[in-house]
Amino acid sequence: MGILNVTPDSFFLGSRKQSENDIISRCRQIIEEGGTIIDVGAQSTTPSSELLTAFEEAERLMPALKLIRSEFPDVIISVDTFYADVAKQAVEEFGVNIINDVSGGQIDERMFPVVADLNVPYILMHMRGVPQTMQTLTDYDDFIRDILYYFSERKAKLNLLGVNDVIIDPGFGFSKTFSQNYELMAYLKYFHIFEEPILVGISRKSNGTTVLNSVALLSGADILRVHDVKEAVECVKIIGKIAEFDK
Repeated sequence: MGILNVTPDSFFLGSRKQSENDIISRCRQIIEEGGTIIDVGAQSTTPSSELLTAFEEAERLMPALKLIRSEFPDVIISVDTFYADVAKQAVEEFGVNIINDVSGGQIDERMFPVVADLNVPYILMHMRGVPQTMQTLTDYDDFIRDILYYFSERKAKLNLLGVNDVIIDPGFGFSKTFSQNYELMAYLKYFHIFEEPILVGISRKSNGTTVLNSVALLSGADILRVHDVKEAVECVKIIGKIAEFDK
């Protein structure tokens, strides 16, 4: 999953694409380097960013989706949003394939029923608060147990609404200290208890991205959400080759 941010204030400067030529060029790069999903976001999740309204986010996002669908009609598009109305418009007007919600349905309580109506896969991520406050909310009673409980509770609510195509994202870098991120990686295999695909997104948030992507794959991650698509694809190929002998 290659990242395309149509925002001026994302975590990684190189992912910020706002002109039509930049957006098309970035999409082409993701595809040519072996990416199979383009994750489009218009709302920065860096703590220093300003929280956009759904209307403001849509104003940034929808022109980009229209352009991408026109230039790359068959590509799989994921939209990174925590607003139900934005998700609904993206799917209904531009055929977006996946909704990627960093808040796990907590910022907009209408997200779960809307996703159920849309009948598209939903990426359920772990975060506390909102991006602007998340790094003040890193105290846990039992770190791994609390996150597993979160997914158990949120996934049950989705299933009751009829959403059965759920992807689990443990939320590296969100509401977690530096040390907790490493602990999360060490226990990533525990998240297989949910019997859902696991997405890991750590690209360009710290040094050693390729090493951490490799560890994630060895722990059973199914999707890597990355800025550096070429390097991630190489990781997938190498780990896949090793796995052929470990059967």
